[in-house]
Amino acid sequence: MKYHRVDSQLFVENRKRLMEKLKPKSVVVVHANDILPTNGDGTLPFKQNSNLFYLSGIDQEETILLLAPDFPDEKMREVLFLRETNENIAIWEGHKLTKKEGLEISGIKNIKWNQAFHQVLGSVLAESENIYLATNEHIRSVNQVQGANDRFIKWCQEHYPLHNYDRLAPVVYGLRMIKSSEEIRLMEHACHITEKGFRRVLEATTPGVWEYEVEAEYAHEFLVNRSAGFAYSPIIAGGSNACVLHYLDNNQQLKDGDLLLMDVGAEYANYNADMTRTIPVNGRFSKRQRQVYDAVLRVKTVATEMLKPGITIPEYHQAVGEVMEEELVELGLIDRTDIKNQSAESPAYKKYFMHGTSHHLGVDVHDVGSVYRPLEVGMVLTVEPGIYIREEGIGIRLEDNILITENGHKNLMRNIPIHAEEIEDLMNK
Repeated sequence: MKYHRVDSQLFVENRKRLMEKLKPKSVVVVHANDILPTNGDGTLPFKQNSNLFYLSGIDQEETILLLAPDFPDEKMREVLFLRETNENIAIWEGHKLTKKEGLEISGIKNIKWNQAFHQVLGSVLAESENIYLATNEHIRSVNQVQGANDRFIKWCQEHYPLHNYDRLAPVVYGLRMIKSSEEIRLMEHACHITEKGFRRVLEATTPGVWEYEVEAEYAHEFLVNRSAGFAYSPIIAGGSNACVLHYLDNNQQLKDGDLLLMDVGAEYANYNADMTRTIPVNGRFSKRQRQVYDAVLRVKTVATEMLKPGITIPEYHQAVGEVMEEELVELGLIDRTDIKNQSAESPAYKKYFMHGTSHHLGVDVHDVGSVYRPLEVGMVLTVEPGIYIREEGIGIRLEDNILITENGHKNLMRNIPIHAEEIEDLMNK
C-alpha cells in the first residue's frame, strides 16, 4: 500500500475492546473482501473489508481473522491466516505478506497460511459455544453480490449447525463509532491531503476548464501524498450540475459566472476525509451567489455548534431544518404560508435542502453505527448543509468533518478555506 505503516497497537487495542464484549466461549471469524471482476479477465481495485482492517490492519486479499478469547491454548486466541505466496504469484502479482510482516502489521503472533484455516477452525469450535459472523448491516447498503463472509456463513451453518450464532455487526459497529487518538490522527492526515488538493484547485480553476480537469488536479495531489486516491467517487459539478446531488459525470466545461461545487475527499490508510466546497469559476461570487453562500455557511456554523454529546442524529436533523427554514425565507425561496401548510413528513425547506446534514465518518465514508445512539466523545461526523435552486442554476453545499469532544467539537478541516472572502482572495492572488 502507498501509506506509511500504521502502529500495530491500534489494531491490538481494537481487538481487545471487541473481545471484552463477546459472550463466554465465543469465536469471531472475519474474511477479507473478494477481488471483484469487471469483464473478460479484468478486476476492480481491491478494497479491504472494513471490519477486517479495523481488527487487523491487513490490507491484502484472501485474509481471514479468527478470535477465540476464552480458548484454553493462549496461542490459539488470535490467529491470522494469510495467502501463501510462491514464485509464480511473485512474478505475476508481486509481493505478498510474509508471516513476519503479518505480525508486524497486526500484532498477532500466530500467523498461518490460509489453507490451515478449516483445521484450526474445527479445533477451536470444539471448545466453543458461540460463533460471531460478519455481515454488512449498514442501513444504506444494497447487498447484490455474495462475498466471502456471506459464503462462509452458509458453509459454517451447514458444517456446525448446533453452535449458537451471533451477529458481529452490532458489536463491532458500536466500537467503530468511537475513534481512538490514532484513528483521529489518520483522519486528520486525510483531511490535510484533501486541503492540499483544494488549494491546488483554487489556483487551477478558471472559465473554460473542464470538470474532469479539476478532478485530475485532486487526483494528482492525493496520489503524490500517499493516498490511494479518492475516498469516494468525486462530485465535480459546475453550474446547474450542482443541483444533482450525486452528480458523477464530471464531463462539462466550466463557464464564466457559474459556481463549482466539489464534494471530494482523500483516503489515507483506509480512513477517509469528506469535504465539500463551492467556489466561483471566475473567482468572484455574484451578489445572489454570495447571498446563498452566506446563508449555507450560517446554517453550517449553527449546525456545527449543535454537535455536542447527548443529541441524536434525528433530533439534530430536525433542529438544523428549522435553522435552514429561516434562511430560505430570507432568501425569498419559501414564505410563512409554505411553513404553515407544511407536513411533518414533508417540511417546506426540503424543496431546496433535500438531504441530511450529517453522517458518521471513519473507515467507511458513510460510517457504521446507529443514528439513534446519542453522540459521544470520540465520534466523527460530517456537517454538510446545502441549498439547491434549480430554477436559478445555483447549488451550494459546504462540508467539514467534526470530532465530538468533551467540550463540544473540533473541526478536522479547520485549515481548509471556507469563507467567501478568503476563497476569492486565493483565486485572485
